[in-house]
Amino acid sequence: MFETVKLLGTVSRAEFLLPNLGSLIMGLAWGASPPLGLINGLVLITLSFVVINLSSAIGAQANTLSDYELDLKDDRKKQLVQAMDSFGKKRLRTLLIGEFILTLILVSLFMLIQGKPILLLMWIAGISLGYAYSAPPMRLKSRSWLAPVTLILVLAVLPVLFAYYTFASQMNILFLLSLSGLALTVYAVIIPTEIRDYFGDKAMNIETMTVRLGLARASFLSIVLLAAGAIITGTAFLLEWTYGQQLWLCILLLAIPVPVLFVLGKFKKLYSLSKEYTSSKSQNSLAEDIVSLSAHNPQWIMLVTQTYSFLSIMLLASKFLL
Repeated sequence: MFETVKLLGTVSRAEFLLPNLGSLIMGLAWGASPPLGLINGLVLITLSFVVINLSSAIGAQANTLSDYELDLKDDRKKQLVQAMDSFGKKRLRTLLIGEFILTLILVSLFMLIQGKPILLLMWIAGISLGYAYSAPPMRLKSRSWLAPVTLILVLAVLPVLFAYYTFASQMNILFLLSLSGLALTVYAVIIPTEIRDYFGDKAMNIETMTVRLGLARASFLSIVLLAAGAIITGTAFLLEWTYGQQLWLCILLLAIPVPVLFVLGKFKKLYSLSKEYTSSKSQNSLAEDIVSLSAHNPQWIMLVTQTYSFLSIMLLASKFLL
């Protein structure tokens, strides 16, 4: 399954698996509580991770199919078009149907085993939004503010909630706070990807939020959202450890400023280039600099999200080992 996603999505194994693993870890860390049997825990973790990964693959492949005609007109995506032609549309559609049926069966069994209909409802919502994001007639990715809302739900909120409710039955207010911080962070680190595609999207009249806002305002928004997301996420962990009388663990929160400040520095540079590009009446050399800088965004995403995954692992350890 992954090799197909890699072929059609031109992503590395880490870029595909690590965000899903991060969602699982965060949901597990906030949702699980002792006692939790080893075998039962491993089964739940495995099932949850498989469902999240299969759902992610379905979304990636549906996006590739839906964007094929547009990608034909984009020189930057020649490799993707060639991979699609080599694999075959019919074969990919068949694969998608098979993955959908398999995932539906797994989620249904999961729901019955856990006695939690909310798991199936969340999966249906995620798959439906993922399809509507890419496919006509809705194609939410080109509908301004609906695109970021959909991305936040599909990439951050629903996967983490799914993992959380795998282990928990009640909502934790501090978990909601951390999830809010994650949601802001996720869109903050997505914006540079939209900036990278800005010139192509604008030429093809695809109105992403970045196209609507403009480069300077979009890059400034990424700075604000990343900073706010880091503060909210850090506050959630601080309060959780404080109420749990594990104040000494709060020193781990010092892990947040290092990657966040580094990435904010890159965002600030992107903002400066964007402002210069706007005031210089669209110089091609500046456009190339903007695209080149924003192309490093996958590494920035990894730095921030893996820091939050580390804190989640420490939270999990504090519940079961300390």
